[in-house]
Amino acid sequence: MRRCDPELLRAIVEGARRAEPPGGMSTRIVAIDGQGGAGKSTLAEQVARELDAPVLHTDDFASWEEPLDWWPRLIDEALRPLARGERARFRRSSWGPGHDPGWAELEPAPFVVLEGVTASREAFRPWLAYTVWVETPFELRLARGVERDGEAMRGQWEEWARQEDAYVAAERPHERADLVVRGDRDLWR
Repeated sequence: MRRCDPELLRAIVEGARRAEPPGGMSTRIVAIDGQGGAGKSTLAEQVARELDAPVLHTDDFASWEEPLDWWPRLIDEALRPLARGERARFRRSSWGPGHDPGWAELEPAPFVVLEGVTASREAFRPWLAYTVWVETPFELRLARGVERDGEAMRGQWEEWARQEDAYVAAERPHERADLVVRGDRDLWR
């Protein structure tokens, strides 16, 4: 596994620890957003380890068929319960035919890392304490996606990238992020 630059990791963790939970929540939700293949998952794992936090993946709600418009479920089944100090319980999305990933539960904690495409979308902002945007060029994101999912998925990755581009253009998450990092340069050592 690639290791995050220690100084950058420290900056993210310190920023999250300084952040106040919104609206009377006790859980501070740290969103790590970026487009597919940007490096979000690797970064989220390392941030979560440093914060002793569980990771909530947007991929547990999204799917190949529903890459962006799944978000009301995440609010209803995860963010609202966590905001009330209650356990989140949700059925994970299937990413393949005949695959049933089952149910997941997430207990409230001092920190929860919300990781994935659109993790800092406007609809989630009332529950977010700290946000990181991972900016990575399309060519590298596509190469990472094809390496992970196979050449047969190239067309799907390209289609999904177009939909993600529309999200970025409409919501401009990088402009509202507490920290913007480069997934091709600044992030890894």
